[in-house]
Amino acid sequence: MEHRRSVALLIETSNAYARGLLEGIIDYIRHHERWSVVVPEQERGASPPGWLAGWKGDGIIARIETDEIATAMRRTKRPVVDVSAARHLPGIPWVETDDEAITKMAVEHLVERGFRHLAFCGDAGFNWSIWRQQHFERLVREAGCECHLHQSIPRSDPKYSWNREKRGLANWLKQLPRPIGIMACYDIKAQQLLDVCRELNIAVPEEVAVLGVDNDRLLCDLADPPLTSVICNSHRTGYEAASLLDRMMSGENVGAESVLVKPLGIETRQSTDILAIDDPDVAAAVRFIRENASNGINISDVLREVPLSRRVLEKRFHRILGRTPHEEITRLRIDRVKRLLTETSLPLTEIARRTGYRHDEYLSVAFKKLVGMPPSSYRKAEQRHLPSDETGHPIWPDQSHLLDDRENVATLSPRLAR
Repeated sequence: MEHRRSVALLIETSNAYARGLLEGIIDYIRHHERWSVVVPEQERGASPPGWLAGWKGDGIIARIETDEIATAMRRTKRPVVDVSAARHLPGIPWVETDDEAITKMAVEHLVERGFRHLAFCGDAGFNWSIWRQQHFERLVREAGCECHLHQSIPRSDPKYSWNREKRGLANWLKQLPRPIGIMACYDIKAQQLLDVCRELNIAVPEEVAVLGVDNDRLLCDLADPPLTSVICNSHRTGYEAASLLDRMMSGENVGAESVLVKPLGIETRQSTDILAIDDPDVAAAVRFIRENASNGINISDVLREVPLSRRVLEKRFHRILGRTPHEEITRLRIDRVKRLLTETSLPLTEIARRTGYRHDEYLSVAFKKLVGMPPSSYRKAEQRHLPSDETGHPIWPDQSHLLDDRENVATLSPRLAR
């Protein structure tokens, strides 16, 4: 009988991100060698199971959230891959989200909606929150916007209580200028902000727009109003962790290799569904462009939607957004081209059709001018980051969110959603 490697997964199942990790690991096993998997039932940061000390398995993928778990991992003398940002066990392979890319996506989402005051609400108990705040401050400064920060009391702090946390959030929200766009470090913190806004009778998103991270659908849909969130690719994070562990169990020395996984996009819901632009004509133009950029529109189509001359629209548009309507159309088209090149195997002719270009040659010229390389080179570079099956072919993500129908527009191109 063929020997199956035994792998322990010390990953909680209590949140959407961790379940995504498990789904990615399952996908790797499905496409490669079968493993005998042990998944103990435990909470995030819980003590390692007692049986681990005498376990005779082959490898472990763990969320190493505490020093206690780190010590238990050392004692096993087994290959271990860490899928936590806490870094309690440096020197071993590590797979995590790309916090800079997550934050950049969130800042762009709020800036594109016209917010000039941006805020970050973090939790100092998590490294990923600290890193996201650092990136946020820099990116907001580079965008020429005003930055406002708030650090919540970590849940691990003995002084923590929800009532105390709520008072801190309320005092902070009362002092903020409005309108303002807020990035919360993750969906739970964003949901708390929305609860406090409701108690203070702060209109969301008209006065305060709120965006989370993780796209936990249950949390986002239960929030009032429904919460916009960055879609982390935890599925791929789990897949990459499984790939690393497989290499280690095969005898390869991977050292302290780290893999940072970029987010998939933003799912726009009601909590940021607004354009914070004082000029109603420019706001109407921006909304029309976001909804129709991939339909082959040009500046003449935009001018039919607003009662302005081309010269006046371009001047006011550039004053508020820092670019012309034509540049905005091109930027949004190229953004979608990038996603289709990265996340699908569609031929360039089909991508051109879906993004409003008459011919793939026109697309290639525009793409190279803006990105600095032809679409084929961009796709090849991005494919290197995709997981592959046993034949070496890339495994493409689920493409249902890239369909043309209007009901998928918020997921297919977050910058076109409104």
